[in-house]
Amino acid sequence: MPKKGEQGADTAGLLAYLFGPGDRDEHTDPHLITAWDPALPCPARTPDRITLSALAQLLDAPVDALRGPTPAEHVWHASVRNAPTDRVLTDTEWATVAAEMVAAAGIAPQGDEHGCRWVAVRHAPDHIHIVATLARQDGRHPRIRGDILRMHTAARAFETALGLQPMSPLDETARRAPATGEKEKATRRGLTEPAREILQRTVRQAAALATDDTDFLNRLRDAGLRVCEHRDHNGTVDGYAVALPGDRADHGTRPVWFSGRTLAYDLSLPRIRERFHPTITPADITRAHHRIREAAALLARAGRTQGAGDVAALGDLLAVAAALSPATVRDKVRAAATRFEQASRAPGARTLDGTARTSFQAATRALEHAPRTARGGGAPAVLNLLLALIEAVEAATAWHRAQNHRAQTTAAARAAVLLREAAALTGAPARTTPPRTSPRTVRVTPAPARGPAPLPPVTAVRPRPAPGPHPELGPGPGRSR
Repeated sequence: MPKKGEQGADTAGLLAYLFGPGDRDEHTDPHLITAWDPALPCPARTPDRITLSALAQLLDAPVDALRGPTPAEHVWHASVRNAPTDRVLTDTEWATVAAEMVAAAGIAPQGDEHGCRWVAVRHAPDHIHIVATLARQDGRHPRIRGDILRMHTAARAFETALGLQPMSPLDETARRAPATGEKEKATRRGLTEPAREILQRTVRQAAALATDDTDFLNRLRDAGLRVCEHRDHNGTVDGYAVALPGDRADHGTRPVWFSGRTLAYDLSLPRIRERFHPTITPADITRAHHRIREAAALLARAGRTQGAGDVAALGDLLAVAAALSPATVRDKVRAAATRFEQASRAPGARTLDGTARTSFQAATRALEHAPRTARGGGAPAVLNLLLALIEAVEAATAWHRAQNHRAQTTAAARAAVLLREAAALTGAPARTTPPRTSPRTVRVTPAPARGPAPLPPVTAVRPRPAPGPHPELGPGPGRSR
C-alpha cells in the first residue's frame, strides 16, 4: 500500500533518518535497493565508495541546476508497505516495485532518461521508502499531480502478480486537496485557508439552498464570489466557474477561476441541479428536527443506491446547518460538516428520489429561518436540532459500514463525535445516545465484499450591476460579475 509523505526541503536530513537507527532503534539493516542509476553504490554497505552527504548532493544536483525558481519543498517522499500477513519480498522484488511506483507517479517514467533522480531505501522487512527530488535532469519540472492515485493503481497490479493480500480499492470520493502553492499563496494573503477551501464551502451551501440555476448563481454572487457562467451554442448555461475576490494569477492580470467540478466532483452543475426542489416550502425549526429524525430512520434501512442519495442530501443539510448555527456551537458544527463531506459522497450509483432524501432537503430549506426561530426557542431548540443531526449522522455511519465504505464510515463517525461536542456546548444535558424513532437493531443492505477554522462567507457586498460582459473573461461564451 503506497503512502505519500509530506514534501520537504532537506534531502540530507531525510536520508540520514532512513539510513539511521530510527526513533526507537526500529530500523534494521538500512540499505539502498535501487535508484535512478541501478549501479549507484550503497552508502551503508560501501561507505568507502559513497557517503550519505555525497548521495544527497547527487540527488539535489538537478534542483541546484534549475535556471528558474526552485521548488520551496523539492524533496518527494513515499513509502510502500506490505500487509502483515504477506510474505517477505526480496530486495529484487522491492526494486521492481520501486521502479514502477516512480514511473506511475511521474517522477521517472519508464524509458525516460531525463526523469527525476530518486532512490529506494529498505530498513525493515515489510516496507521501503522512496526519495526523489522534484527537478528533471533536462531542467524541467515533473508533472506529478494525481501521483498517489496512479501509485495505488500500480499497487493493485503488484498484489496480483506477487500473490499479496489485496487491499481495499482506493476511495476517490475525497475532494482534491489544495496544492502547496495554493497554501503558500493563502499565507502570503493572510488567509487562514486556501481559496479553494473557501470556494468549496460557499458553493456547497449555495447549492444546498438553491431552487434553480438562477437562484444558485445569484446566491454565489450574494456571498461575494465572482461568477463566470459558461453557455452552449444555444445560450443555455451548461457550466460555471467561481473566483475569490483578490485571488489573481499571472502577476495580477487575471482572476484564478475554479470550475465546480474542480472543487469537488459533486459540485459540477449537473450534480447541483439534482438538488433543486422548488416545491419544498420552508418550515420552522421545530418541524425540521422531526423531519431529520424521520429521515434518519429511513436511511438506516436504505439500500445501496437509495442510501447514496440520502447521505448526499444529509451532507447538504450539515453544510447549511454549519453556516446558520448559533455562535456558541458554530465552530463545532462547521467542523462536523467538513468531516462528513466525504461521507456525503458514496461510491457508485445513487437514486434521487425517496422519502428520506426529500425530508433532509425540506429540513435544509427550513434552516434558512433557523436563526430567527432559534432566538425564540433558545438552547432547547438548538439542542433538539443537534440531537436530530447526531441521529442522522449515526444512521449514515451504520449505512456506510454495511456497504463496506471504509473512508466514509470513518468520516461520518468523526462528524457524529463533533456534533455531540456541539450539543454539550448548548448548556443542556446531551444524551450520549439520542432518542430514536425506530428500534436500535436496524436492517441494512450489505454490499458485496470488496477489497480548516474556515472563513465565514462574505456578506458585505456591493449590489449586483446589470448583466453585461466582463472584460477579464476574454473571448468565448459566458459572463462574470
